[in-house]
Amino acid sequence: MLHEILLSLSGYPSPLLHAGPSPEADVLAGVTPPERQVLASAAHMSNLHTNLIAYSSEISATHASAICRAVATAISSVHLAAFQRKILDVETSILSNDTTYVGAYNIVPLTAVMSEFQQWTRRLEWLWDVVRYMMAADHGGSPCKGAALIDRFRDELQSGYQDIAQTAESLVTVAETAWLKQVSAWVLYGRLPDFGADDFFAQKMQEASEEYICIAECLPSFVTGATAASMLFVGKSINHVRTMDSNAASNGMGHVSGKLRELSRLTFPLESLDFSRAIQAIRVSLSRNILQKILPLTKVSEMMLLLRGFLLLGRGEFAMALIQEADEKIRNRWRRAGNLVHEKDQGIRNIVVKDGEVAAVLNRTWAILLSMQGQHAEEDDQLDMARELIQLHLTKSKPPAALVTGKGLDVESANLLAASPFRNLLFSVPAILSLQVPPPLDMVISTSDLQLYSCINAYLLAMRRAHIRLTNLWKVTSLRRHFPSPRGASDQAVNLRERWSDRSWLLRSLWTTASAAIFFLGETEAYFQTEVVEGLWENFNAWLTQPPCADHETSGNSPSSSSHDPQTLSNAHTLYLRILTHRLLLTQPTFTNPLYDLMSHIDRLVNHLHRLNSLFTSLDLEQDAGVVDASIDLEREQSQVFSSMYDAEQDVKRGIGVVVDALRALEADAKFLADCEGHALTDEDFDLVEERAYNPGRVGGVDRLLMKLDFGSWLGS
Repeated sequence: MLHEILLSLSGYPSPLLHAGPSPEADVLAGVTPPERQVLASAAHMSNLHTNLIAYSSEISATHASAICRAVATAISSVHLAAFQRKILDVETSILSNDTTYVGAYNIVPLTAVMSEFQQWTRRLEWLWDVVRYMMAADHGGSPCKGAALIDRFRDELQSGYQDIAQTAESLVTVAETAWLKQVSAWVLYGRLPDFGADDFFAQKMQEASEEYICIAECLPSFVTGATAASMLFVGKSINHVRTMDSNAASNGMGHVSGKLRELSRLTFPLESLDFSRAIQAIRVSLSRNILQKILPLTKVSEMMLLLRGFLLLGRGEFAMALIQEADEKIRNRWRRAGNLVHEKDQGIRNIVVKDGEVAAVLNRTWAILLSMQGQHAEEDDQLDMARELIQLHLTKSKPPAALVTGKGLDVESANLLAASPFRNLLFSVPAILSLQVPPPLDMVISTSDLQLYSCINAYLLAMRRAHIRLTNLWKVTSLRRHFPSPRGASDQAVNLRERWSDRSWLLRSLWTTASAAIFFLGETEAYFQTEVVEGLWENFNAWLTQPPCADHETSGNSPSSSSHDPQTLSNAHTLYLRILTHRLLLTQPTFTNPLYDLMSHIDRLVNHLHRLNSLFTSLDLEQDAGVVDASIDLEREQSQVFSSMYDAEQDVKRGIGVVVDALRALEADAKFLADCEGHALTDEDFDLVEERAYNPGRVGGVDRLLMKLDFGSWLGS
């Protein structure tokens, strides 16, 4: 019986411990109930051992995670091997007549033998739970992640059972060692794992691209958000450098690989602070010895100035020229297609614009800006760089990249920005300005940042366009007065004066509404541009261009001595941009939706006025010179345009009120105000604990805008 028990504990099937259900096959018929209970315990341990052998081998050979494979191999080669040695030791002691097991008359008590294995029962059960967890039997069949397994082991260190804690410590060392090998290849050489890449935190967005993203589910809990960002940045930077200059990459790798000693000195289980310091040291070394040489601060500052000037409308002449050329393109399409704006009140929606026409608008805009410089003007390097990098295209042919959420941009806000309708106003179809960031500047300015710039640009450009279109109405002199004024008392002069008096009376309320809309747009634009955009830009630019402190210059080994390394610049720029998006109210649909509707109403009003001016000209020719167009009933068409124009006027009036009321609601929204106050130092996505880190300035305030708008006569309810 003892031979059968020991063989069964070793993992071999035995009829003694696995008897069949029928009485004839019951080999334990002569065994007493107490002995049966002891044998049941042995059968339980035998089943655990057998299953552990089978499934740990399967996991080691087939699991998709390298960490899980390493843990399964350690279970088999370390812990099950130790159990096997225990069985052999007991067997050896029995054969050598050790008095611990062998009594008088060479009798070996079964309880004495099994008592030696009782300490293994809980350990084998725990190991079986671990194997089942790796097999995903406990959570709906989803694949087990190495990071989740590490977190499980770290939790078990506090279980209170010494044997379980020792086993968990052994396995967490194996798991973290396998994970650290993958991290080392990434942060030292920029290499993704050859096996188990889906279980690694850094993954390519697309197979053919060089954009990488951080998968939070693949990171153990001891890795902070700032450390994860540093690891992702270091690997991305090494790949950027390798792509740009293989010689610089090889020289840098020789230096950075020396940091392998710092990683090798880490103790297991890994401590969050020690690991963060090691990663930060690697990042600072890479930045100081390679990245700051290929990406000087002056180059970053130059690109930031370009983005401020052209995408954030710092150079107003660019925005004006672009709007005028776009409007001219739309008017030309109307003339060629014979599409009258007044038809069904949806003229601008019937215009079809192609990619080539949109690109031609931008080219003519550059030509206008160049002509403004004059023949003897100094060369504008920023304009030349903008001509090379900035593109205007339809979003249907080039869908925007996915926004990366994080500090100041949650999932809901990202979805709102991705579906922003303001890009529809320039050409009546979705079109955006974008910028191609040349390497190595793409280490600082991400694709997600550029999409935010495009959203902000479309938003600011839409307000500027509505403002310009309204003010241009005053340039249509024939709508406001008759020149030259008819003199004398002849019937014709009297008729002309009566005609223009009637028209002036009919258009009086319209000019009042247009003036109110101009006042609203002017104050809103001034608030956004001078207080929000310019205020945040001055704050960010001051941080960007500040000279290094003297103590930083002398403490070369201190991580804070590299406060303007590319990752810090990238984090600061992303934070600045997202705070700007929030302060511009772009993430507040209760404001942006009625604002977009108001701009659509303004477009309708302006289009109807231009059409009305054309009808006035035709009616004057018909009445004064006898020029008749038999295909058009001018009187009927004038009546229809007046009706549509008055509807648009009322919509503009109501639209202004709705937008102002939305601002008042935001001013009274405690959550919105708390978000505005707390958007500086409250997130782990950015390493704001370092010295001289970027801290966004507190600018703007809805109350300041409302205080200006309160000077209006009937704005709001």
